[in-house]
Amino acid sequence: MNGPEGKEPETAPETPVRKRRSVHEGMVAVMRVVRLGEMGTFLDAETGNTSDDVLLHSQQQTAPVAVGDEVEVFLYRDPKRRLTASMRVPKMKEGQIARMKVVNVSKDGAFLDVGAERGIFMPFAGMRGRPRIGERVWAKLYTDKSGRLAVTMEVEDEMRRASKPAEGVKVGDSVTGEIYNYTDSGAFLFSRERYIVFIDNKEMKVRPRVGETVTARVTFVREDGRLNASLREIKEKAMVSDGEEILALLRERKGKMPYSDATSPEIIRDKFGVSKAAFKRALGRLLKEGKIEQRDGWTYLRAGVCEENAKES
Repeated sequence: MNGPEGKEPETAPETPVRKRRSVHEGMVAVMRVVRLGEMGTFLDAETGNTSDDVLLHSQQQTAPVAVGDEVEVFLYRDPKRRLTASMRVPKMKEGQIARMKVVNVSKDGAFLDVGAERGIFMPFAGMRGRPRIGERVWAKLYTDKSGRLAVTMEVEDEMRRASKPAEGVKVGDSVTGEIYNYTDSGAFLFSRERYIVFIDNKEMKVRPRVGETVTARVTFVREDGRLNASLREIKEKAMVSDGEEILALLRERKGKMPYSDATSPEIIRDKFGVSKAAFKRALGRLLKEGKIEQRDGWTYLRAGVCEENAKES
């Protein structure tokens, strides 16, 4: 029935229904302050039950807040497993990569510092190697299937996008950066200049840990602007240091060892961490200096060298 003037009767405007959502640990959310408490403020979890409101402790507030404010918070579990909020949110966005510090390691994975109230979990599946507490590694922030923030060391695609071709670099130059991945062929380094550098297995006497900072010597500049490099000394210096290691092993073994220039490359690599060619160069130098001799596939310290070592010790 129409009103007195033939108009439809006025009705109160409908209150928009706010869609409820699920909030849980490990996520960043924008939440509304609904009330104040002795320990801080409470945020609306939008469940329709005030007992689900989330505490934003005074110590976790980075700026003053008031009832009605909407604040961006990081959600985590406190020691009593209660859902808790902090205004200290990650300093990076999802999809971004950064060098992050390992703050904890568990049987299920590790936790990295992204600037939030708590470390962000990295599952074993996302690891490159086995990072240790205190180390820094390249990693990416993402949201896992459960909606929680997580990190991964699988950053190869991001590194390619962030890199730039090497310019003005020549063979023999040094590049410094961090190892971010290993393949069957060798290691990949991301330099301070944002160059991608490949280090072949034979160019590493000792394999650096993923995340470790190293300085490598450029051995080849590729057409695409990437670099090949070595962690080994130049041949002249390597002959000296490799020769010293051979002499040290001979001394430990009372002047003899079952390795010579006839030993297989695989055994040489496993025992000395060098290529067969580098091993033969070092042996050749020691033979020329008269410090060793070879017989029947064995290498021996010469008598005079043994006497010199005895006098030095």
